[in-house]
Amino acid sequence: MKAQAEQSNQAREKDPYKKSRVMYIIEAAVEYFIATMIAGTYLAKVTDAIGMTDAQTGIVSSFVSLGLGFQLISILLSRFTPVKRWVSVLNTLNQLLFSLVYAVPFVPISQSAKIALFVILLLGGELVANVVNSPKTNWLMSLVPDRQRGRFTANKEIVSLLGGVVFSFVMGALNDHFHAIGRSDIAFMICGFTIFGLALIHTLTLVLSKEKPVERKPQAIGKQLSALVRDKNLWAVIVVCTLFKISQYAVTPFLGTYQNKELGFTLVFVSVITAVGSVARASVSRPIGRFADKTSFSHMLQFCFLAEAAGYLVLIFTTPANGHVMFVIYRLLNAVAMAGINSGCINLVYDYVAPDRRVGAFALQNTVAGTAGFLTTLVASAFVDHVQAQGNRLFGLHVYAQQALAVIGLVICLLIVVYLRTVVARSQRAESSDTV
Repeated sequence: MKAQAEQSNQAREKDPYKKSRVMYIIEAAVEYFIATMIAGTYLAKVTDAIGMTDAQTGIVSSFVSLGLGFQLISILLSRFTPVKRWVSVLNTLNQLLFSLVYAVPFVPISQSAKIALFVILLLGGELVANVVNSPKTNWLMSLVPDRQRGRFTANKEIVSLLGGVVFSFVMGALNDHFHAIGRSDIAFMICGFTIFGLALIHTLTLVLSKEKPVERKPQAIGKQLSALVRDKNLWAVIVVCTLFKISQYAVTPFLGTYQNKELGFTLVFVSVITAVGSVARASVSRPIGRFADKTSFSHMLQFCFLAEAAGYLVLIFTTPANGHVMFVIYRLLNAVAMAGINSGCINLVYDYVAPDRRVGAFALQNTVAGTAGFLTTLVASAFVDHVQAQGNRLFGLHVYAQQALAVIGLVICLLIVVYLRTVVARSQRAESSDTV
């Protein structure tokens, strides 16, 4: 027994961040649950209740992309080390703002005032979330050994996805029940209090996570920005993530209303689709992660973007007549793609950017990509309004705006694959910073 205790102590001394990585997995899952509640069909229910149009809902849904532009502020704040304390406080604030979004339909003010309040709360939450995102990602990902990043991010996603299956079923069933009996007020209250409870759990995971000691003195802001702007490898990564955001925000913000209205899905059926996609994504996450660890994240992303392109191809032919089948196929292909794309964009920074530039790299990458995504949604919203005003006709053909937007997504994903093969794969990789 004494020998076992000594071995356990030695293991902890050898890897003092093991428990913190467990907290990171839980943190990511809770954050995923909250993100589910302020996007897609859930958010569309609130916007419908306060009288917003489909195009307005699409623009509001893209605020998550606009908020990415505020990650540049994190370059200034990252000088205040350790980052754990202020990141934890601000992360709690942003999630409390999200919980208040569901209180807007109850506020006794005019419709225009409700829309304004809704936008303030949602955008405020997104802005605060994005200010802390880069330092938080760098803090928690620095606890993961470089040689295990693919597998770790896969495990993290699996826990979030499988937990999300149960979470989505429960929340979807509750919301459908109360909306069906005309008690949308109860549905909104449940959503608001659920986010509040999840916010408390999320804060606890951050408090219980360790932070590595700061090894370098921060550079002057001017020098940091100059080094980032001149980093050719970083810009190669930024192009990939920017093109992805353009394709994503040309299509995704309008799929919530498409499912609710044109396709006629209930929230329970949306939860079934989410569950199917989550199981598919979880089943391929580890193989994709191992493939990235053995080859590179650039090679892994080529496969993922081909899967995303195939999903858009299916979405082009998705209509109310076949939606219950075709949209599920789209969701499966999208799930396979997203098993690697989100983590891939993060890990490309670790592959090609020096360790002392990574907080700024995340901020600059997300700022450029997020701004491009938001502007894309503005243009796409005008297009959606135009097509719907014409009775869902385009070039004389009966077509839904979401189908036409999927064509854009398809073309961009194929361009990303070509760019990964011809530019990113040939870039020089950064030195490993594996110190765990």
